[in-house]
Formats: sequence, structure tokens, C-alpha cells
Amino acid sequence: MIQPCFSARVFLAFALTTFFSCTTVGQRGKHNSNQEQSPQTQSMDSLSYALGVLFATNLSNEGLSSVNGESLRSGFEATLAGDATMSASEADALVRAEMTKLKEMKAQAAKEEGETFLRNNANNDGIVTTESGLQYKHTIEGTGASPDATDEVTVHYRGTLLDGTEFDSSLKRGEPISFPLNGVIRGWTEGLQLMKEGGKTTFYIPQDLAYGARPAPGGAIPPYAALIFEVELIKVTSKN
Repeated sequence: MIQPCFSARVFLAFALTTFFSCTTVGQRGKHNSNQEQSPQTQSMDSLSYALGVLFATNLSNEGLSSVNGESLRSGFEATLAGDATMSASEADALVRAEMTKLKEMKAQAAKEEGETFLRNNANNDGIVTTESGLQYKHTIEGTGASPDATDEVTVHYRGTLLDGTEFDSSLKRGEPISFPLNGVIRGWTEGLQLMKEGGKTTFYIPQDLAYGARPAPGGAIPPYAALIFEVELIKVTSKN
């Protein structure tokens, strides 16, 4: 199923901008520049500007920050005047094609960034790379039990992107989290079995052992991102 190119907020912003711009265009010639604007006109101007901000923000979030403003305005005004050189269906097809191309380019760039990072990181002191491609480094060797995949674990953790951007931290929330080890991403399921209670380990997780193409919608993790997790294994609760 093809997903819409724009989010609902983008569509709403554009629709409302169109509506209010139609009103403004129709009234543009009725206002004398020397006359003081009425409160209603001032309010409409502020709302129109706010909608423009929202529209541009959503375009930027979709990766379209380099849109040509003059061409956007030209197409907008030509459509309102009824003499656009492109139909709505043609415009939709073009936007979908460009968004698909942009998505593919961003995905490839993210994959290459992760692969390059992990390839270089493998040469750093103390880094161990498993057969799956998972990398880890013990900072504190634990002395307790190691979990099986079916056990429940209690951990503190901090997750970051390769550029250091933190996207999650139990430490900031002030309490550890418990979960079944076979209910999380594969990098965690494999990695925590290499730890012992009381230990602290940093994991460098390839995208295919993390969230791959399907991170949480609207979250801070982009598709195909390799991730870094600092984990403290506090407790293992056996489920066998």
C-alpha cells in the first residue's frame, strides 16, 4: 500500500493555507494600503503566516527543505487562477516519485554511515565483533549470572545515535526497566546474554539487529540507523 507523501498535518496546513489564501487573493484589491487594517485582517494575516510556518516546517521534516519558494508560489497562484500547467494528479505523481527517491537516498546514506562506523570501530581497543556483526566492549565485568534469551532482565541503559544524539535513557527517568530478553531488538537479545549481573557494556548495534526500516513512527531513531547502547545489567530473573 502506498503511503501518502505528506503527513496529515502537512495536508491540513496546505488545505487551510489554500482556503485562507483564496480569501486573501479575493480581497487583496479591496484594501487601500493607506487604510489601517481591521482586527479581522490582522488576525487573518497572523493566521496565514502561522500556517506558512507550519507548512514549511512539515516540508523540512519530510526532507524537502530545499524546495524552490518561487516555484512553489508560482504553482500555488497559477492553480488559484485556474491556469496551472500541471494537473493535481500529475503533481501528486511527481511528488510521490520524488519522495520515494529521497527516501531511498536517505536509507542508503544511513546504511553506509553505519557500515563505515562499525568497520572503523572494529579496530578500536577492546571491541569484540560477533558473527552476527554485533560489537561490544565490557567496561565493567560482572560477577553474577548471565541471562538466557527466555529470562527477564532488569537494566539501566542509555541509547544514542552515531552522532551522540541521545534518544532514550532509563538513567534520566531515574529507574531501571525490566523486560523479557526475547521481547526486544535482536542486538539486545544477543548482547545481554554476553553480560553478567553487575556488569556494564557498550553495544554497537548494526541496523539489521536494531530497528532496520521500521523504527517507532515519529521517534528520534531514523530508518536503518546503527545504534549505540550503554547497558548496566542489574538483575537476571530466570524463567526456566
